[in-house]
Amino acid sequence: MKIRRINTTRDGLDAFIQAAQAELEQIAEQVAGIGREVTARGDQAVFEYCRKFDGAEINAANFKVSAAEVDRAYTLVDADFLVALRAAIDKIRAFHGRQLRNSWIQPDGQGNILGQILRPVERVGIYVPGGSAAYPSSVLMNVIPAQVAGVNQLVMATPPNAAGEVNPYTLVAAAELGVKEIYKMGGAQAVFALARGTQTIKKVDLITGPGNIYVTMAKKMVYGEVNIDMLAGPSEILIIADGKADPAYLAADLMSQAEHDPMARCILVSAEAGLFDRVEAEIKKQIKTLSRWEIITEALEKNGAFILTSDLEEACRVANRLAPEHLELMVEDPFALLSKVKNAGAIFMGQYTPEPVGDYYAGPNHILPTGGTARFYSPVTVDTFMKASSLLYYSREGIRDAADHIIKLATVEGLTAHANAVRVRKEKADGNA
Repeated sequence: MKIRRINTTRDGLDAFIQAAQAELEQIAEQVAGIGREVTARGDQAVFEYCRKFDGAEINAANFKVSAAEVDRAYTLVDADFLVALRAAIDKIRAFHGRQLRNSWIQPDGQGNILGQILRPVERVGIYVPGGSAAYPSSVLMNVIPAQVAGVNQLVMATPPNAAGEVNPYTLVAAAELGVKEIYKMGGAQAVFALARGTQTIKKVDLITGPGNIYVTMAKKMVYGEVNIDMLAGPSEILIIADGKADPAYLAADLMSQAEHDPMARCILVSAEAGLFDRVEAEIKKQIKTLSRWEIITEALEKNGAFILTSDLEEACRVANRLAPEHLELMVEDPFALLSKVKNAGAIFMGQYTPEPVGDYYAGPNHILPTGGTARFYSPVTVDTFMKASSLLYYSREGIRDAADHIIKLATVEGLTAHANAVRVRKEKADGNA
């Protein structure tokens, strides 16, 4: 295995970034075609894509997960999994409970009232990846903040296996949280079905959840018809390391993301050129014990990179430019670097905080912005599942005192009817009409 090496000259870094952007553009037309089919034919198109992409015979009779399938799933998972799952649920619920914001109303001395009313989104579609791996953790990260926000209608989509079955660990995670409306569908077709509805599925108001590049592209296409959490594509990790970082930890953490997908981006940034050789040797040593070694190898060779910088400050500038999903600060004093980090989905501090701590257990959400979108997107939070309405109440005295200012501003914009709507009230308040 040979991982590419890049110095921090502009051309080298630009070429690495642009390679991923070109791949996105090539997929767009294929996804648009799926959207047209699902929009036109609904369930039947979804069933055909399940057959084509998942090898599963899904039909009206087995499209929705039944209570019997959930009961059977409990017989297929072990007791230790349930213990770990319930512990993670408690941690994640506690963290997201601290995010919940309250509506507020503020009166003033003139009898005017201003405020903000926060309400949950009514119906949310949750996408949980499937395919070559099970992701019960993604069930938790979608459902728990939605429940904390107060969402009443949750519908989950997840790909079936070739036998038309949903992974039992995923089903048990959903059942532990009380999710009952679950459909066997994945990929772009699931996103379009959730956003636009089918003969079986009532359309949603918001779609959340990570997925592959096809899912991400579909979410981008339906944004505006429904809301989305973010454009979350293939997984990413960027590690900033100094000379004291343990190569064994660095290798393990890079591979922990590489195993997600051949398109995963795994990047090590350091001013210590010799570190790269030591990490590469550790990867070759550790990979022999890992079940998904073929995916890891492809991801590291195609999308991995060792980036050499002049110092840690430049390493932070590189990280800010790439705006990674996961950023690990594997340096002697990670808190000294924290103020220099501007763009990252989640920041993992120090040698004992590997990225999987955040994936499964600590509490913060693992649904994070990818592809450089951490420059303007945030992780999924309780706010993702809420919407705000502004509240305004003006008294007779309040409109009279504010009228001249409002009339002037409306008149400058040439909107005389706007001005008139205030003027007629001012005149009545003054007793002139």
